[in-house]
Amino acid sequence: VRLEESGGDLVQAGDSLRLSCAASGRAYKQYFMGWFRQAPGKEREFVAAIFWINGFTHYADSVKGRFTISRDNDQNTLYLQMDSLEVEDTAVYYCAAADRWGSVRTDEPYRYWGQGTQVTVSS
Repeated sequence: VRLEESGGDLVQAGDSLRLSCAASGRAYKQYFMGWFRQAPGKEREFVAAIFWINGFTHYADSVKGRFTISRDNDQNTLYLQMDSLEVEDTAVYYCAAADRWGSVRTDEPYRYWGQGTQVTVSS
């Protein structure tokens, strides 16, 4: 499975941005995919996850109501729609694909990772 993110940019607080993650291979469709982010000097943290087969979603409390994760089965693409962006959302955003069942909020079940895309939100 190969993952490639795109869509990161420099935006102002309150703006919207959509990240994309193009996926190749088929193994990821059995489990779930997620978005994580890592801000400078901080640990990588969970943002959102989606079960590919039924579309069930999970969100971190910090982004709930502002971010929306979705997937396009035909395009093999994962998305993260980010609205009402805040300065605190500034980070490198990574998409990840799981190869086993486990907690969607931890790194453990995610075997495949993209290279990351930078999102910078200015005040």
